[in-house]
Amino acid sequence: MAAIRSLRRRKRILSRTAVTGLAAISILMVSSQPCWAARPNITALSLEELLSVEITSVSKKAEKASDAAAAVFVVSHEDIKRSGATTIPEVLRMVPGLQVARIDANKWAVSSRGFNGFSSNKLLVLMDGRTMYNPLFSGVLWDTQDTMLDDIERIEVIRGPGASLWGANAVNGVINVISKHSADTQGGLLTAGTGTEEQGFGSVRYGAKVNDRTTYRVYGKNFSRSDLEAADGSNANDDWHQARGGFRLDSVATPDSPYSFTVQGDGFNGYSDATTNIPDAASPTLSTNIINPSNVRGGNLLTRLTKKERDNSEMSLQAYYDRERNNDRVLGDDRGTADIEFQHRFHATEKQELTWGLGYRYSHNTLENSQTIAFAPASRSDMLFSAFVQDEITLVEDLFRLTLGSKFEHNDYTGYEVQPSGRLLYTPHKHHTFWAAVSQAVRTPSQADRDVRISSSLVPTNFLIAAGHPYPFMPNEFAEITISGNEEFQSEKLTAYEIGYRTQVHEKLAFDATAFFNDYSRLRTIPLAGGSIITPTTNPAYLYQLDYKDGNGMEGSTYGFELVADAKPLDWWRLQLAYTFLRMDLQESGQGLYAGEDAEGESPRNQISLRSMMNLSNNVTFDTWLRYVDNLPTYGIDSYVAFDARIGWQVNPALELSLVGRNLLDNAQPEFGSLYINIIPSEIPRSVYAQVRMTF
Repeated sequence: MAAIRSLRRRKRILSRTAVTGLAAISILMVSSQPCWAARPNITALSLEELLSVEITSVSKKAEKASDAAAAVFVVSHEDIKRSGATTIPEVLRMVPGLQVARIDANKWAVSSRGFNGFSSNKLLVLMDGRTMYNPLFSGVLWDTQDTMLDDIERIEVIRGPGASLWGANAVNGVINVISKHSADTQGGLLTAGTGTEEQGFGSVRYGAKVNDRTTYRVYGKNFSRSDLEAADGSNANDDWHQARGGFRLDSVATPDSPYSFTVQGDGFNGYSDATTNIPDAASPTLSTNIINPSNVRGGNLLTRLTKKERDNSEMSLQAYYDRERNNDRVLGDDRGTADIEFQHRFHATEKQELTWGLGYRYSHNTLENSQTIAFAPASRSDMLFSAFVQDEITLVEDLFRLTLGSKFEHNDYTGYEVQPSGRLLYTPHKHHTFWAAVSQAVRTPSQADRDVRISSSLVPTNFLIAAGHPYPFMPNEFAEITISGNEEFQSEKLTAYEIGYRTQVHEKLAFDATAFFNDYSRLRTIPLAGGSIITPTTNPAYLYQLDYKDGNGMEGSTYGFELVADAKPLDWWRLQLAYTFLRMDLQESGQGLYAGEDAEGESPRNQISLRSMMNLSNNVTFDTWLRYVDNLPTYGIDSYVAFDARIGWQVNPALELSLVGRNLLDNAQPEFGSLYINIIPSEIPRSVYAQVRMTF
């Protein structure tokens, strides 16, 4: 308890220090010369302009989203602002094909086309080209992946494999968070807000010129979120506090010099609490809940040099270093990652554009084990070598385009992996686009798949005897259930088939539809390890151990479709409807803790999102967001409807006030559960917050 009180005191000190620092910077900046700027408005753009935004994630080059041979969805900066979201996972709820669920105040489950979970292992997340994928357990720690939302230019989301360009683990999708060029963030910005759950948050940013070619910005932000409640009404002890700061420096090419560069970095420090259930032989229920405060801190530095020639060929060299430490009572992880990547794009012939690249990544971590979760070895270094090639062939000008490519990788777990793809684009008319794709992708093993040992739970031997377990247990004793890694664990494999159609049927109405069929093999399961029921000698509290070991005993398929309809019924009103249908059919060979029915019931079969964005006057906006999410049988969570609303008032060109309400239809509801991580999920409450935003 003393340690917990100490951590809470440190959290309060951190919060006060960050707020004081932000206030001091704000006063300094306010004293400088103001630079007024009008805000862009999403309803002022035509549908054709909205759908023609440039993206880079599909082909690693700039192209119109409407011309991409992939299921791509772009979340613009204005979408983010008018959604009322305060975190990146909340923004991603508007993307069709994604499953986004909040577990507690600081944890999310985010996946694409199924297999959702706290450690969703088939979705690659990038931020300005820097991977967020955690090789410890294959997933993303969303409580450490944050930035100033005002600095995000757009979020590009590819549903479906992107492995031929981005490599292993880009199995069911790729999310690429792209920040603004520093030339687009000149002057000052100050935001502050508070609410029922958002106890307090604020950010400050300032940008200026170094010379005619070079600009920079610096930023700082801080927030504090209150504890939520568990399903039984008790305090979930999951409050969240974090301070973050960073910079970006950009230099643009000129007629005299074809070179441009970017240097950027971030640092953060914070606390995210949770209530964790651990085995306890002394408890009448054989388990106990503990308050598990976690200190998260880290930083990163990225640099990118680009050379673009007059013939439109381009070369780039990118390198980054990322250091992060996440420490709590059940597991501590201190990891450093260094990555370097080279890319070259040029016209091989008049009708062929070739892109190729090389990459190297080195990752080293040291773990602090506990009796609940332990890794052997506790320290590990891994290397990844990669190369890719992509050939974009114009078969018939402005009609047929074929793209062939593959990623080649060597990792320390499974050796060589090859991930090819082929994509065909057919554009018979500027407002009608058809595309089809066949791709292969793999999810390579993580440290947990090979090295972990989890003490999952304790069960009475009487229960096992009644269940007819073949081992001759003694009655009135306890057995420990453990989950262990497997040195023979292989890569999970996907072959995906996709078709899509985009059309603008009217200047006020457009549709984007995608259908897919995914064929999986060697999926992760947790079968009972044969012959591993033992009598431990190190812990006399229980006599038996049932060991479940990671395996590749599941296969099956998923299929579905995603539909987006964009409409502008009036010049001042935009509507966006998104519908997702997902069906999973998975089979496991053998019997274990994690079966096909579990995976099928972790993702909703149906999802609907309806967003309305209105300009009620020249300075008042009103936005609403209605969402339907189907039930999750694995966790016993019923379907629910959520409704958010935001009203904004542009008082003058420099000052905006806004009021946001979230989950307004229900006092509180659960959105997800927890199987083996043993995190106690929270009820997600109705909440309201107010924000002031000032430019100078």
